[in-house]
Amino acid sequence: MTDSSPLPAGDIEGTARVAHDSAALTTWLTTLVRVRDSGTLAELRRARALTPARIRAGWYGGDEHRALFEQMAFLFALYHRGRSEPSYGRGSLGEAARRIGDGTGRGPDNPGAQRLVDRVVASRRIPWRHLQHAVTRLRSCEQPPPCWTGLTDDVIRWNDRRARVAYQWSVEFHTPPERIRDALHAPTKRKDTTL
Repeated sequence: MTDSSPLPAGDIEGTARVAHDSAALTTWLTTLVRVRDSGTLAELRRARALTPARIRAGWYGGDEHRALFEQMAFLFALYHRGRSEPSYGRGSLGEAARRIGDGTGRGPDNPGAQRLVDRVVASRRIPWRHLQHAVTRLRSCEQPPPCWTGLTDDVIRWNDRRARVAYQWSVEFHTPPERIRDALHAPTKRKDTTL
């Protein structure tokens, strides 16, 4: 009997490498919130400790992104502390940062949100501390976080010059509200499907 499942890509020596799966990480983490597994979520919030939960989160990162996935699980658990409903998030970090603020202003109109985004996008290395601050601010403002799967993928590509993740986040943060509204309400273009 043969197994017809595809094998992961191998390296030069012929050993199998495991690829990352950010959507599977998000699914596992949201399940923890849904079933109220507060013990595992608490383990994930222990930033410096190597707990079984952190190790499991790292599995989703494959061989190349294990530590990065552990950090993403930490951010997720930090946002969901004490919550009974999971949030898959919405948009990029730039879009999410537009929701940071209070009655005096949100996003680019809020000096604290502006400084935070400036620090994030100016970082050459992955800005973990600033990402933690952004997630904490979104939580305290009772705003949805960025899409966890998308955030994970963006952080993986942080140093890819062609991806320009920091630039995209900055553009999305500074996009005027009327441009966002116009984009949401613009008619979709479809090809003519006549036969």
